[in-house]
Amino acid sequence: MDNLTTRLEQLYASAVYDALRAMRHDNCVLPPGITSLIPGQKLAGEIFTIDGHFEVGQDENETLLQWATVLSKAPPGKVLICQPNTYEIALMGELSSEVLKNKGVRGYIADGGARDVSFILENEFPTFCCFNTPKDIVGRWTAKSMGEPIGIGGVSIASGDYVLADIDGIVIIPRSMAEEAVTATETKANTETEMRAALMAGMDPVDAFKKFGVF
Repeated sequence: MDNLTTRLEQLYASAVYDALRAMRHDNCVLPPGITSLIPGQKLAGEIFTIDGHFEVGQDENETLLQWATVLSKAPPGKVLICQPNTYEIALMGELSSEVLKNKGVRGYIADGGARDVSFILENEFPTFCCFNTPKDIVGRWTAKSMGEPIGIGGVSIASGDYVLADIDGIVIIPRSMAEEAVTATETKANTETEMRAALMAGMDPVDAFKKFGVF
């Protein structure tokens, strides 16, 4: 695990968003409908992207081979983020989650659906998605690219960027800003800890804001 991922895991999405907003990078939050299958689960790390093509009537064996290729090429230690370009089918399931977890993939985020959810929950593979459905990819979906830039909800995402996903939402951190954003968030978190102690000791909120400059 790289050092930046280790540090990012200790933070929370709202604080990272605040840091990015202060850096004039406000467009960094994925749509709120993309949530964790396991409430409260956190996912952080470097991103690897997948872009999909949905079309009914594709060769069934070819679609399954293409998905097996996605699983084969998924790099360990990364967070997969998929733009499936469809809300018709599931893009994560039981066997896929087991394969990815065993490979050391940190987790999976999709602007789409999942299935076999009870098995994914049992496996505890971090999966963030929009909905659940029994419908699979067979004859309907292939990956048109891996590792290339994608967009979700107006947010641009590139492989090598970082992500922090938790109960508050999902924040995308451009690689070029990642070190600065994480450092700024750590600094703010330390300041908030000091301010919280002052507030609990009876300091007036206005005085606390004037002293610490955060809230």
